[in-house]
Amino acid sequence: MRVIDVMHLGRPHVIGCWQVDGMLVDPGPESSLATLLGAIGDERPEALLLTHIHLDHAAATGALLRRWPDLEVFVHERGAPHLVDPSKLLASAQRLYDDRMEMLWGEIVPVPEANVRALAGGEDVHGMRVAYTPGHASHHVCYLHEATGTAFVGDVAAVRISPSDLVVPPTPPPDIDIERWIESIELVEAWRPERLALTHFGAVEEPTAHLQHVRDRLREEAQLAKELSAEAYEERHRARVTESADPENAAELIQCVPPEYQWRGLNRYWEKRAAA
Repeated sequence: MRVIDVMHLGRPHVIGCWQVDGMLVDPGPESSLATLLGAIGDERPEALLLTHIHLDHAAATGALLRRWPDLEVFVHERGAPHLVDPSKLLASAQRLYDDRMEMLWGEIVPVPEANVRALAGGEDVHGMRVAYTPGHASHHVCYLHEATGTAFVGDVAAVRISPSDLVVPPTPPPDIDIERWIESIELVEAWRPERLALTHFGAVEEPTAHLQHVRDRLREEAQLAKELSAEAYEERHRARVTESADPENAAELIQCVPPEYQWRGLNRYWEKRAAA
């Protein structure tokens, strides 16, 4: 088992693709595909396992299928249609990233429907236990590798990039749901994993303490977004990152979790709560 740093935009520790038993968990964006392929060489993956279809985790999927047309792709049933026809996904992402889309994520290649294996949660896939874990995204799943006790948690366990110990829950629009996210954390805790495999970035060897920290930070950030304007929230976020890390580490954190998108997702959460 290893994490492959795909060196997003040439920077380390922003996006990691996990390789375990020949499978790839979250291959990252197509813009970093050359780095991923350089790491795995001509070794055809056993399967692609997606925690969710956000572009930083899954945008290379279609391009990998173009190289290996018989690959199976496992994804939650809510995300599956958007792999096959990514037009709605791209329209939503375009509103966030505008003219930076191609530079950030590369080419988005549709995935043939025949290759997609839709998950609901509760399955066992290639030695992985699957759980439906919404909160960050409505189509998020986590995988427990039974043989090693490693939980591949996508964004459910937030972002932590060593040497900084700052934990940052990524909260882009449109699906943030704090209550469901906390329930998903509890589900991962119930697995009693020996470690967490973070996409952003690396392994966490103290999963219980880390997941409690994620839960606390989620509540804290949601409350701050409720109290602060977008500008004040972004300014505070940047200051906290800068205070917690050296300049290189801070740049990795900012690239991984752009502050300008954090408030938007949390504000949408509060708007939906108010409407309900």
